[in-house]
Amino acid sequence: MSKQSILGRITQLAKANINALLDQAEDPQLMLDQMVRDYTNSIAEAESAVAQTIGNLRLTEQDYREDVDAANDWGRKALAASGKADELRAAGNAVDADKFDNLAKIALVRQLSSENEAKAAQPTIASQTQVVEQLKKGLDAMRGKLSELTAKRDELTARSKTAAAQQQVHDALKSIDLLDPTSEISRFEDKIRREEAKVLGQQELQASSLDAQFEGLEDLGREGEVEARLAALKAGGTTAITSGS
Repeated sequence: MSKQSILGRITQLAKANINALLDQAEDPQLMLDQMVRDYTNSIAEAESAVAQTIGNLRLTEQDYREDVDAANDWGRKALAASGKADELRAAGNAVDADKFDNLAKIALVRQLSSENEAKAAQPTIASQTQVVEQLKKGLDAMRGKLSELTAKRDELTARSKTAAAQQQVHDALKSIDLLDPTSEISRFEDKIRREEAKVLGQQELQASSLDAQFEGLEDLGREGEVEARLAALKAGGTTAITSGS
């Protein structure tokens, strides 16, 4: 995976609009679960790629420092060889002086080579450093997006459970309304009132029957007294109202 594709993928994921994606989802909770898994996997892959990119940068930086150190070392060797050649030439030893001058030249060639390699590495190090910084920022953004996704998923899950519970209560209340137990109670109450009225009617009817019987007894008593008084009249006696027992 190239640095460009790594950076492009991280940027795309980090800029993903969660709300817009959720609006298009048939099942937002399932989509969030999948997005959390995808982000987690993408972050793991990106971390590995970024770590490799950082490793390559550190190797390039290490090579650069080695080239700089080598250039400085060859510079010191060239200076030493040139100084020795000057001493020998001053002492009249031109042959050995030329040998040390040649060594100084070789050292200078090596110095130039190391310097050129160090200079060539500088633009690469600068560009890789910029890419690494962008990748790190992208990873931080992805981690933040993952936290946002996880929080959104947890919120949606809680809201879904609450909505389900509210729907259950609503369905239960709706069932109660349809059954209307109060109407059953009212019918049962009416039945009891009718039974109570029937009992009252029976009691009233029974009371009327007893009154009629007692009235019959009173009529018989009056007829007996009338017959007694009639017999007394026929016998020539008189009737009188008496008091007491």
